[in-house]
Amino acid sequence: QVQLVESGGGLVQAGGSLTLSCAASGRTFSRYAMGWFRQAPGKEREFVAAITRSGGSTYYADSVKGRFTISRDNAKSTVYLQMNSLKPEDTAVYYCAAGPEREFDDVGEYDFWGQGTQVTVSS
Repeated sequence: QVQLVESGGGLVQAGGSLTLSCAASGRTFSRYAMGWFRQAPGKEREFVAAITRSGGSTYYADSVKGRFTISRDNAKSTVYLQMNSLKPEDTAVYYCAAGPEREFDDVGEYDFWGQGTQVTVSS
C-alpha cells in the first residue's frame, strides 16, 4: 500500500500561482510513476501531469502545458505540481496518484490515490 496526502490547495486570483505537494508513505516511493489529476464539479476526473519513477520524463495535458510543472523528490517521497498563470477553468479538486509507468494519462492505470486538495481560481 501507498498512502498519499495532498496539500497546498487554496483560493488564488487568476494569473496567480500555487504549488501542490503530495507526500507518500508506505511502499518505496521511487517504484511508482506519479500523476496529478483534477476533477471539477459535474465533470469527470482528468489527467493533468505525470512523471516517471526517476523524474527523467514528464507529461502534461495540453490545457496546462507551459503553465504547470511536475517534479518529484524521491528522497523526500514527495511529488509537486507548480501551477502558474492560473485560470478560472483550473478550478477543481486536485488528486495525486501512484502507479506503473504506462498510460500516464489513464485514470484506470493508477493504483493509489490521495484524498484531493481544492484549488479555486477567482476571475
